[in-house]
Amino acid sequence: MRFDSYGTHLQRYSRWLRCAEINSSFYRPHAAATYAKWRESTLPDFRFAVKMPRTITHELKLQDAREPLVAFLAQTEGLAEKRGPILVQLPPSLAFDCSAVTPFLDLVRTMYGGPVVCEPRHPTWFSPDVTSLLEGYRISRVAADPPPVPAATVPAGWPRIAYFRLHGSPRTYWSRYDEHYMGTFADIVRSVPRAEEVWCIFDNTASGAAIENACELHHRMAARAST
Repeated sequence: MRFDSYGTHLQRYSRWLRCAEINSSFYRPHAAATYAKWRESTLPDFRFAVKMPRTITHELKLQDAREPLVAFLAQTEGLAEKRGPILVQLPPSLAFDCSAVTPFLDLVRTMYGGPVVCEPRHPTWFSPDVTSLLEGYRISRVAADPPPVPAATVPAGWPRIAYFRLHGSPRTYWSRYDEHYMGTFADIVRSVPRAEEVWCIFDNTASGAAIENACELHHRMAARAST
């Protein structure tokens, strides 16, 4: 897939696709002005998901996170109306601990009323009780491929947003999804119950496969919508 040559890469990208996930925010902070520049570079209906910093999720493990969370949310305000879900990706080693998770979710919902999605990777996060807890806080659980457990293949938690992250399979971050998989996946996306928004993020970026798969899904969805 090659975009046209006019404008920055983000400008060209936004003329073809309607959303992007900002992953660099996981590794380092960005000024509100940087987020504002990204907002201004995209078409009016474009939206950004933003990954929560690893300081909060991996270093602090969701505890005593008020200060970095305040800073992160203030920075992302530069996206204004184009700020979509906040992505909370948790380390595979982080087991569910109600005494740590509940205060964190209370903090998040005290400070931010917008959409939040969570990608847990430890098996203890996939029980019915934890799923109900997430739904109570209006937090959607990410559907991931490859899934850390079988239950991770489908969205759960708050049903209004379905958020898929496809990391590449069989080789994570590298493998391109073939036509058969994409046809099946497009049917899954169309059939998500109760969702008002469906986000599909391809994270198989190491070899450039993400753009190809994203455009293929876009074309499949557009073709079905026109029939």
